[in-house]
Amino acid sequence: MRGLDFSSWQAMLSTLIGLAVITLIGVGIRLLVMQTLQQRRERENRQINERLRTLIAAYKTLGGSFTGALDVDPRHLRDLRHAPHEDHPDDAALRLADAVATAGSDRARRIRDAVEAALSDIILLGTDEQVRLAAHAATELAQGRAVPTAALVVSLRDFIRGALDLALIPASVAIPRQGPARPSAAAKGKADGADKGGAKGGGGGMGGMGGGQALDDAPDPPR
Repeated sequence: MRGLDFSSWQAMLSTLIGLAVITLIGVGIRLLVMQTLQQRRERENRQINERLRTLIAAYKTLGGSFTGALDVDPRHLRDLRHAPHEDHPDDAALRLADAVATAGSDRARRIRDAVEAALSDIILLGTDEQVRLAAHAATELAQGRAVPTAALVVSLRDFIRGALDLALIPASVAIPRQGPARPSAAAKGKADGADKGGAKGGGGGMGGMGGGQALDDAPDPPR
């Protein structure tokens, strides 16, 4: 307050203007800093949420099943068709084996594709341990070996619970071995229903064409 001059109204006015300008500059700098920090915090929160969302989806894909075949089958349809059939020497048995392999390969293919996508997401957004496990699983798949996903599922589960501030599962709780989720049959059922509906619609169209042809072939009425 020693530097303030109130000896005249001109000096007092200039002093008040100077104080107002300094105050506005200070408030502007504070608002700018707060806005920068808030934007950075929001960006970090979005990144964390996106990472958690992706890893949770990968966890559900890799560990959504407790029963059945818990390993990922790396074989493709062509591998199943060209597999040797030593127990089926006759042609009929070979055709039956090929039909069974073709029917079961679609489910295995959809599981394998979902697991490959989940492994790719984990390699992109996972921790060092998760990236190492996912890279090893991807290598095993590429080399045609069955891949268990239980260890990677445990790592994902612990990381997600820690990121959400949830307590880790006690060691006394026995959790069965987890494997890749079975693909839902709802979408396939809808697709089959649509195909059947289209086939019926095509049949109706052919029926209409047949009816039209029958009317054309009918004899003219007597005059």
